[in-house]
Amino acid sequence: MTRAPRLLVVEGNTQRARERQAAIRGKTYSEGYSDVLRHIVPDAVVDICFPADPGANLPDSGGLGGYDGVAMTGSSLNIYDEKPECLRQVDFARAVFDSGVPFFGSCWGLQVATVAAGGSVRRSPKGREIGLARKIALTEAGRAHPMHDGKGWAFDAPAVHTDEVSERPSGMTVTATNSFSEVQAAEIRHGNGTFWGVQYHPEFTLKDMIAVLERYGRVLVEEGPFRAEEDLHAHVTDLRALEADPSRTDLSWRLGYDRDVLDEDRRLSEIRNWIAYMVRPAMAQRGRI
Repeated sequence: MTRAPRLLVVEGNTQRARERQAAIRGKTYSEGYSDVLRHIVPDAVVDICFPADPGANLPDSGGLGGYDGVAMTGSSLNIYDEKPECLRQVDFARAVFDSGVPFFGSCWGLQVATVAAGGSVRRSPKGREIGLARKIALTEAGRAHPMHDGKGWAFDAPAVHTDEVSERPSGMTVTATNSFSEVQAAEIRHGNGTFWGVQYHPEFTLKDMIAVLERYGRVLVEEGPFRAEEDLHAHVTDLRALEADPSRTDLSWRLGYDRDVLDEDRRLSEIRNWIAYMVRPAMAQRGRI
């Protein structure tokens, strides 16, 4: 009988940010990520931890050995601020690397793993990439990397970030890039562990993307993606209609959404591949299957 994987989701946000996200979307980032993992592996046991919180009870590298995989969510934090809620997450990421447990992260997760492995992160000089990250292209290494099995050599993906990797750690291999950020996906080998991560959000549904746009609201008019609040509202209205009926080709064409986002299997490829190529083999090697 195959043993169910035990997975740990690391919530990147503070309690205040989690409450704000839950009020808009109805669930936190970590709850959404847990739902995705259970969708991919229905029998998975998924726990959540909150390293941004002071006094959080976190497993050390030894306790992490009881997990078969660790996944880190996005966050509204900026790692270069070096606030305690950021530094605690970097320390925790180092513990995950030390444990040797397969490690995955989206957006903030990639940034935290980068800093934990000796790299750095900066505010993007190009501003905010939001909605879709366009024309992400696999590098030569990425075309051969199992993380991207099932993806085309170029694709779009849900995204929201203002920060990006600036200095790459020595163990990083960049697997995808676009004109906005040179590091859109990467593998990092550090200490005893291997991390797979992306700057975009494969775990985001259309509902998640709508919540992101509503959360930023007027900021997106001030920054330029929308000329007026009416344009933002119209865009969100179209997204709601497309979410209700993904077969609406009139909407998908106008919004520029194709199979990369609307086909769930394709959108979730990186996370699904992490389970198949990292988590499952590590379980077998440890005699946990």
